[in-house]
Amino acid sequence: MTTARERIELSSASSLVAHPLEPLTAKEVTAAVAIVRDQQPVGDSFRFPCVTLHEPPKSFVLNYKPGEPFEREAFLILLDNATGTTYEAIVSLTQGKVTSWTAVPGVQPNIMADELSECEAAVKAHPEFQAALAKRGITDLESVVVDPWAIGNFGFADEENLRLSRCLCYLRTTPDSNFYARPIDGLVPVVDLNKMQVLRIEDMGVVPVPPESGEYEPQFQPSLRTDIKPLHITQPEGVGFEVNGHEIRWQKWQMRIGFTPREGLVLYTVGYEDQGQLRSILYRASMAEMVVPYGDPRPQHFRKNAFDLGEHGVGMLANSLKLGCDCLGEIRYFDAVLTNSRGDVSIIENAVCLHEEDYGILWKHTDWRRDRAEVRRSRRLVLSFIATVDNYEYGFFWYFYQDGTIQYEIKLTGILLCGALDNYPKFGTVVAPELNAINHQHFFCMRLDFDIDGSENSVYEVNSESEPLGPENPYGNAFFAKSTLLATEQAAQRIIDPFTARYWKVVNPSVKNRLEQPVGYKIVPGENVLPFAHPDAPILKRAGFMTKHLWVTPYDVEEKYPTGKYPNQHAGGEGLPQWTQGDRPIENTDVVVWYVFGHHHIPRPEDWPVMPTAYSGFMLKPVSFFDASPALDVPPSVTHKACH
Repeated sequence: MTTARERIELSSASSLVAHPLEPLTAKEVTAAVAIVRDQQPVGDSFRFPCVTLHEPPKSFVLNYKPGEPFEREAFLILLDNATGTTYEAIVSLTQGKVTSWTAVPGVQPNIMADELSECEAAVKAHPEFQAALAKRGITDLESVVVDPWAIGNFGFADEENLRLSRCLCYLRTTPDSNFYARPIDGLVPVVDLNKMQVLRIEDMGVVPVPPESGEYEPQFQPSLRTDIKPLHITQPEGVGFEVNGHEIRWQKWQMRIGFTPREGLVLYTVGYEDQGQLRSILYRASMAEMVVPYGDPRPQHFRKNAFDLGEHGVGMLANSLKLGCDCLGEIRYFDAVLTNSRGDVSIIENAVCLHEEDYGILWKHTDWRRDRAEVRRSRRLVLSFIATVDNYEYGFFWYFYQDGTIQYEIKLTGILLCGALDNYPKFGTVVAPELNAINHQHFFCMRLDFDIDGSENSVYEVNSESEPLGPENPYGNAFFAKSTLLATEQAAQRIIDPFTARYWKVVNPSVKNRLEQPVGYKIVPGENVLPFAHPDAPILKRAGFMTKHLWVTPYDVEEKYPTGKYPNQHAGGEGLPQWTQGDRPIENTDVVVWYVFGHHHIPRPEDWPVMPTAYSGFMLKPVSFFDASPALDVPPSVTHKACH
């Protein structure tokens, strides 16, 4: 047990934290792991998939006053490789003790980075794998890459109650080559990750390895462009934002940020100052799950359905960002304090990037009668991080604008997942000789805990309709926007409809602007799509959230992830489809909006060997939230006197 002195030291360290939502410090993470090891039977066979802040109750945070004492708690997920049992723990860092210890039967936590490297080593050392390589004429093990993937759940009885990985194999042309260009199709090792033993080698027959190495690094290019001149972004008077711990203030915006192993960047208590009052918009916002279903039915490929948050965790896969490469300008970075699978502190330096950008014209009008033009430059605040998930890179960007708009954008790049052509190109695109880039989709589910001027909000769907031809519309030109209240969870399961210009708005019916309109924000869809999987496909049982673009639930602290807490190898049915069966009322209550958007990717040769960035996302725009444009007070650009 921790001593009285150690508990005092922990309490003192936690008291130095300025706010209840500040992420755990390295010292707190170390302490949380040590306390669990000290007070529970946690031996060397245990791994630590998650150590993060146990967020205090929402009601406490909303009523918190600076300087008030508060409890600091850590939430941990542990996995005992010896028994296969998963545990959840809550540790009071203030008191120096474990306050909750629960076994969670029948689930598999996310796969950890340490497991990936150990799995690859186990496969390469296995004689049957080496023999399968030799049959293909491959004798140099150093040139072989074994890429462990989550195995999913397809109802196979022999996979139940095992922690498994199904590995993809590749061949490097040289030690520096792009191995994704040369898949060794037809060879799939399956590994028990708890025992770190190869269970079987699935050998579906020899398939020729694509011949080209698909190089993209500069040393492999015959020449590079010589006409690119330097572009400098400077702010000689300093940045316009203020940072205090993880609280950020920029012009009229205020918010806090956090970072979790599963979600990566999290926003808290987002508000906008209006007429001297800080008005709340979002209590908590994050990407809660992303799923990438691939569309090739062949035995080598049908299991490729990646849950990048629930099976791996994009926070754990975040990059350490580099100035001038990932971020440009005057940058403020935030580190991410995480752990490796053994509970040791692992810090990702420069995990989150904060900066300002010029974004063209904010507004303009020319009065030609007076020969007078007024124009304002738009500036936006950017919060971002980038994660590498096997072959793909994902950039996750929040933008905050001077007119009260919030934008979320995913930037997709990296390397396509390919298979050997094997005379079957139907479900992909040939991007190089004998290389087939597989058709796939990316689905992102956002969890948006709205608090529009308070917690009691309602959600409406807005469709534009044509006025019927008649006395009120004699020339047939009239149309109007029709708002429909979504009163229950079932009614709020909706899909986009660009033909009615459909959007959804979250309003506070008890707060009105000066025109007696209820204040609100609307969700403006961007690119979107629905899954092409059959309704009975296992992926739709496991990721049922993909079938709708909008879900709304009443706030429940336990309802954080749309596929449930442990989607890895889970048969499905949990999360949003399960919660909403009760059809709970959602009118004038504390609502959580789940917005789902998808990127549909039929690959192009131009996407190879490394993909130019694709963009997907949505916007949150104020609708009657303000009395008029909040951007009228943006001054003319001081360096360009002719702008007014």
